Amino acid sequence: MQVIPVIDIRNGVAVRAVAGDRKNYAPLTTPLAATSDPLDVARGLMTLHPFEAIYVADLDAIERRGNNRTSIAAIAKAIAPARLWLDAGFTGALEVGAWRSLENVDPVFGSETLQESDDLRADKHAILSLDFSTRSFLGDPRLYDDESFWPDRLIVMTLSRVGAKQGPDVSRFYDVAARAGSRQVCAAGGARGLDDLLVLKEAGAAGALVATALHEGRLTPANLDVLAGR
Repeated sequence: MQVIPVIDIRNGVAVRAVAGDRKNYAPLTTPLAATSDPLDVARGLMTLHPFEAIYVADLDAIERRGNNRTSIAAIAKAIAPARLWLDAGFTGALEVGAWRSLENVDPVFGSETLQESDDLRADKHAILSLDFSTRSFLGDPRLYDDESFWPDRLIVMTLSRVGAKQGPDVSRFYDVAARAGSRQVCAAGGARGLDDLLVLKEAGAAGALVATALHEGRLTPANLDVLAGR
């Protein structure tokens, strides 16, 4: 099972995400880095474990208030050959073009912002994030209801559980995974530590997006080795 660390960036600073309440995200304090500079955080994460990918959310781009492109490009170069999964509020494939020069960047199309759903099937690197609030799906309902729109990799993202230490929404994950066929499905939101990740692994998760548990030391290098099958 792959563990994918998450870095949320706002105004050039890595922030701590809690329950999807973006306006109140505070700068990240972590023992893995001396500062909340996103590049420092990425380097600190890679010293914890040789992660195969890091997920980066550009909150300014998602909210259409600018972007953190320079900082994210530096992270991509620093962690290579590991992949950088990038959610920058892409509405369609044209907006991904600026990132094509970085070979290790995979675009994450969040259902919350995606407008051109046909683009998913045309991009072999595309990752679709099916975004949920506490009770409802965020985005065009067809993206959730019609599996023909789904690319080879999916994320089941429960925003209300991000950083909230409530545990993952396993039933919602099951619902998507049961319809996903051979696609790789990752879970995001709520994982508190090794036990939660083992539950997701048993449920068939190819991976899980994690932040708080890493920064609070509730996922140790030994735990990560177990999940990676080392």
